[in-house]
Amino acid sequence: MQITRQADYAVRAVYYLARLGMNKRAATSRIAEDQHIPPSFLAKIISQLSIAGLLHTSRGARGGVALARQPHEISLLDVVEAIDGPIRLNECVTEDGLCTFEKNCPMRPVWCDAQTELVERLKNTTFDQFIQAESVSG
Repeated sequence: MQITRQADYAVRAVYYLARLGMNKRAATSRIAEDQHIPPSFLAKIISQLSIAGLLHTSRGARGGVALARQPHEISLLDVVEAIDGPIRLNECVTEDGLCTFEKNCPMRPVWCDAQTELVERLKNTTFDQFIQAESVSG
């Protein structure tokens, strides 16, 4: 499983905004430049993150993009799923009856455990943790 380039860009954009702090706005052009994200691609990403309730956007001279929630309230899972949809390592993990080998498949428990561990790890990793780690190492 690999997250899409779009989800990676979304994570970097949210991290950029989290580093600015709450109620601070940034122009999408500035985010794109600093994070090396193609501007046209970033516009679509910002729109999806806004629809998901993770960002606020506003137009005009004082416009820009800002976090809609505190960094400790936004997880990696929130961002990745806002862009890529629910994480699924394999179809059989999320829906019963899709695999003819389901009842006696030795791999299914491994897929299910790996899925659970990955989702929990992403859910429990919030953007304030990145900021704290940066302040300790920097």
